[in-house]
Amino acid sequence: MSNPFSALKQPNFRRYWLGMCVSTIGTWMQNIAQPWLAYKLTDSPLLISLVSALQYLPMLFFALFAGVFVDRVSKKKILLFTQSASLVIMLALAFLVSTGAIRYWHLLVAAAALGCVNTFDMPARQAFLSELVEKSELMDAVALNAAAFNMARTIGPAIAGMVMDIWGVAMCFYVNAVSFAAVVISLFFIHPHPVGKPAGDTPSSMAGMRREIGEGLRYMREKKILSLTLMGLFVIGTFALSFGVLVPVFSKTVLGQEETGYGFLMSCMGIGSFVGAMLVAMQSKAKPKKLVLYGFPVFSGLSLLAISLTKTYALTCLAIAFAGYFIIRYTATANSTLQTNTDPAHLGRVMSAYTLVFAGTTPVGNLYAGAICQRFGAATAFFVCGCTILALLVPINLYRRRVVKAGLMHTEDPNGGGEAAR
Repeated sequence: MSNPFSALKQPNFRRYWLGMCVSTIGTWMQNIAQPWLAYKLTDSPLLISLVSALQYLPMLFFALFAGVFVDRVSKKKILLFTQSASLVIMLALAFLVSTGAIRYWHLLVAAAALGCVNTFDMPARQAFLSELVEKSELMDAVALNAAAFNMARTIGPAIAGMVMDIWGVAMCFYVNAVSFAAVVISLFFIHPHPVGKPAGDTPSSMAGMRREIGEGLRYMREKKILSLTLMGLFVIGTFALSFGVLVPVFSKTVLGQEETGYGFLMSCMGIGSFVGAMLVAMQSKAKPKKLVLYGFPVFSGLSLLAISLTKTYALTCLAIAFAGYFIIRYTATANSTLQTNTDPAHLGRVMSAYTLVFAGTTPVGNLYAGAICQRFGAATAFFVCGCTILALLVPINLYRRRVVKAGLMHTEDPNGGGEAAR
């Protein structure tokens, strides 16, 4: 175990982290309010999944292009733009809801706009951490970032459920709009120390853009620890993150819960996730554990099977908490593995690939889960998603064993040392 808060000694990271703590609470309030509003407007699980899919679809097509910008343009300037744009989108959505003018297609437009913004925001936020702390504290920073996200996942849904019950859905969107301002303000007081390539012009032609993307993809393919980690993230990102689609339906149709019950149910996932993130932070000086990197994706699939079999509120809360623990423990470890094994010149492109496989594929998983839920119910959708994860992990683990046996995979610790994968 190590001190998980050592990264907070860095003033730049401390200001950024505190701003993100506020912002992510607002984001999770919106994440709870949006599918609930979509379900009330449409009464259709498939249409809920379409809203979520549109929010992530731009990442599927443009994440790799965004990575080139992140490697070549000031990450602080990118974040100032993306956080300000998100603020404006949320204010517009809140106004439509509060005036009663909201329609389902408004949710689709807002989701698509946020998706375009997040395509640049997500890799920039991940890569920005390396400019706020020393390399020896990078895993601390990644884990603390995940802990803040999952602390918000614990607090935000519970607050959202009560806020929706008392003041209505619109207030959740207003709170999220204000929370983006916290990050914008914090960025004005941050003076990062750029690493790797100096900020400069992006390639002037599409051919140049494709050339840089291709060079980044070759780098990831040749470095097996990166490619294998991205494969695992693809499976979890696609088929384990459909909670926003399935939990509202499961909560209402299987457990008979309303807004408050639904909000606390999502908070249980946040509790498990927060515990997982803090454990990653406390073990950040240790090398990534094989059990976490290669075993916890299996446990994540099994936890979805467990959720599908629960019929009481208490057992569902417990199963969702375990799902949150396994998923975030794995994804936070995978994130730090990518960052500590990537040279600074490629970091933006690697983190854009992370965005692509972890968030950009979410539309596919959401539509997959939503279609099954529409036809067979939420419990069956959880079961099928869990089985899909377990099935896809088999060839990935077989490939990993072959790579390790051939001595082709090496990992690095946060201090730059090397260790052959066992």
